[in-house]
Amino acid sequence: MLSHERVWAAIDALAARYELSASGLAKRAGLDSTAFNKSKRTSADGRPRWPSTESLAKIFDATGATFEEFFVLVRGGSNMPTGARRTEAAVPLIGFAQAGAGGFFDDSGFPVGQGWELVEIPSATREGTYALEVQGDSMLPLYRNGDRLVVDPQMSVRRGDRVVVKTTGGEVMAKVLTRQTQKQIELASLNPEHGPRTIIAGEIEWIARIVWASQ
Repeated sequence: MLSHERVWAAIDALAARYELSASGLAKRAGLDSTAFNKSKRTSADGRPRWPSTESLAKIFDATGATFEEFFVLVRGGSNMPTGARRTEAAVPLIGFAQAGAGGFFDDSGFPVGQGWELVEIPSATREGTYALEVQGDSMLPLYRNGDRLVVDPQMSVRRGDRVVVKTTGGEVMAKVLTRQTQKQIELASLNPEHGPRTIIAGEIEWIARIVWASQ
């Protein structure tokens, strides 16, 4: 039976699977760090407060977990053997400076060449997925210097997605896609000190969705 207690227990279990606290999971999902605190699970008058479907969707997006995996946790089970660790995959690690230089990507945003440093991420990945290492503070408060953004060039992008965009001028940026037409894309900045951007289609070399981030 779906209950308030089991849903919140599943969120706690999912956070533990990725070696996060409830606050860490909320932060990774782009939510307020207190969103999943135990004090937020009931209203001021004592009524149960349920997590929103939007919050759950952001959790799945940030961790790579599926609804099916989450539902198993809601039922009080696990789709992993007792004592087993989550599966990990090795992906190439590329710095933002490298990403902006020529010769490292094909026209679709896939990394080319050999000899990349490989890093482990806690989810299955498709061929072509890679990690970008954040440099500097332009993406605060969501992403900090040294965080790694896992990018999947094969995944379609839609409004509200966090994306990495490379322009024909060599600029590489992580933004939120707010609108996309045949003529241009509109992007919101992660850092409130930076304004929104509009880029015409002819100046976009590639755009890829951020599917996971290490924080």
